[in-house]
Amino acid sequence: MEKFEPKITAGLNELTKALAENEIVKDYRQIARKVANNSRLQDLEEKIKAAQQEAVQFAHYGKPEAEKMALIKAEHYQKEYENHPLVIAYREKLILANDLLHFLTDNISQNVNQAIDKLADKEIE
Repeated sequence: MEKFEPKITAGLNELTKALAENEIVKDYRQIARKVANNSRLQDLEEKIKAAQQEAVQFAHYGKPEAEKMALIKAEHYQKEYENHPLVIAYREKLILANDLLHFLTDNISQNVNQAIDKLADKEIE
């Protein structure tokens, strides 16, 4: 990968720092850590995976009733996971952070395109 011009690298570093200091990003990172470190959520994730694996095994061995029960169990754990207050808060913060990043990338794209258009117009003149 080619090196960027020092001016571009400095701008990227400044943008990265500004994002890291942004309250939306800070809130998202904080709730993401809480979710990752929550033992109940980790337990539910393991139960969901185990129930899904059981369902696959039961399907493989032609046991439709056992497969159905395993899928019901997995769905129960999944709903419990999705309705956990930390997961709900995480999703809300994720949406806000995602919106911020989309705004930034759209803005950068527009500015770059405008700069390119101006350069092209100058070359034509």
